[in-house]
Amino acid sequence: MSVPMSMAATVVLYPSPGIGHLISMVELGKLILTRHPSFSITIFTTTTSFNTGSTGPYLRRVSSTTPSITFHNLPLIPLDPASFPSTEAITFELLRLNTPHVRRSLLSLSTTTTIAAFVIDLFCTPALPLGSELNIPSYYFFTSGAGCLDCFLYLPTIHQNINQSFKDLNTDLYFPNLPPIPAADMPSPMLERNSTEYECFIDFFNHMPKSDGIIVNTFEALEPRALKAISDGLCVPNGVTPPVFCIGPLIASGEDRGGGGGDVEECLTWLDTQPSRSVVFLCFGSLGLFTGEQLKEIAIGLERSGQRFLWVVRAPPTQTPVLLALPDPDLGSLLPDGFLDRTKERGMVVQSWAPQVAVLQHDSVGGFVTHCGWNSALEAVCAGVPMVAWPLYAEQRLNRVLLVKEMKLALWMNESESGFVTAEEVEKRVTELMDSEEGKAVRDRVKAASEGTREAMSEGGSSRVALAKLVESWNQS
Repeated sequence: MSVPMSMAATVVLYPSPGIGHLISMVELGKLILTRHPSFSITIFTTTTSFNTGSTGPYLRRVSSTTPSITFHNLPLIPLDPASFPSTEAITFELLRLNTPHVRRSLLSLSTTTTIAAFVIDLFCTPALPLGSELNIPSYYFFTSGAGCLDCFLYLPTIHQNINQSFKDLNTDLYFPNLPPIPAADMPSPMLERNSTEYECFIDFFNHMPKSDGIIVNTFEALEPRALKAISDGLCVPNGVTPPVFCIGPLIASGEDRGGGGGDVEECLTWLDTQPSRSVVFLCFGSLGLFTGEQLKEIAIGLERSGQRFLWVVRAPPTQTPVLLALPDPDLGSLLPDGFLDRTKERGMVVQSWAPQVAVLQHDSVGGFVTHCGWNSALEAVCAGVPMVAWPLYAEQRLNRVLLVKEMKLALWMNESESGFVTAEEVEKRVTELMDSEEGKAVRDRVKAASEGTREAMSEGGSSRVALAKLVESWNQS
């Protein structure tokens, strides 16, 4: 479909449900508008009958501050979370059932405007054929890093060469230009070869090379080896690798402090009273949950470490499926007796949510214990804050290998086979991050990477050049 320069055109973005994926897509839309304001942005949002993180307040803020972004809500498809074995399984089924609605929405939109491009999330692969059918250039927006993309593009090759489940392989897997990755560190839904989730993922990875291009939320200087492997065709040895556009880092603005009630202002005000680079921040994403026993171990480890801390605590999982919303935690019953009083001079515990970008950018924060979600990792890199990597779900264990062993921007949190982390390990890693030579070395590398983010996003920087090439490809389609 040709896009006349004189005619207003829209770029359709289709994220999978989940606040993290939505934020990344919105930031992509904002970036396109900043550099190419002649476009408008239409974002298809999926209404779910299960918990994917609260999106309502965020959507309202974006709509009020960026009128060139329009949200189009796809019809609700009611699904019972109890009927599915995992978040991924219900999400995949929802997005598969969404496809006819997406098709109708694209057709309706095309009667009033020109669609310059259709950009989908990895989970939205069932909608990829619509691009060819409707003659719209179709791209993936990959919300993890280039190292993860390297793995995903190469996994169909590994799939053909082994016949066991990753959970049964006590060995490392080898991907082009990456450190060895334990098979057990593959994304958790892929560990069982005979599962629906594994089958869907392999199908997604096989489809990615069929797109017109892959937009990646990273920048060239952060992951040069993985990007070289992809561009050299090493990750799709039996096919064609589409163009890859590294336009990151895309992170949400730290200016918006709203959305979390009084605790938000309170935690930022508390940080104002702390010495520079003295506070370790612990936060584990919108779906990161710990048992009550694990929360107590974290508390004991923090107290023993003697370090200043800001800790976001969410209610532990209950008999209620994790896909349903949880109440705010009862800190008094969850944490050790007297913990809050004993640590009140050097620590603060926040219920459920904190403005992560604003916290990481605060001068008082000197370390970050993270679940290794890619958005969170990029936010830390941009802010120049070193990390302790404690993955919980999705592709986070894979991200930990890359952050610790390839990029060397984080320390490794050791857990038991069941995933439990002791108070001694929490104390050791937090202290190491904030007060050791190894922690300083990580801090220095993160500082250099942070400077690299500014270079990539500056005029003439690699990410700006990649975005210009991406938009030019739309204009020539």
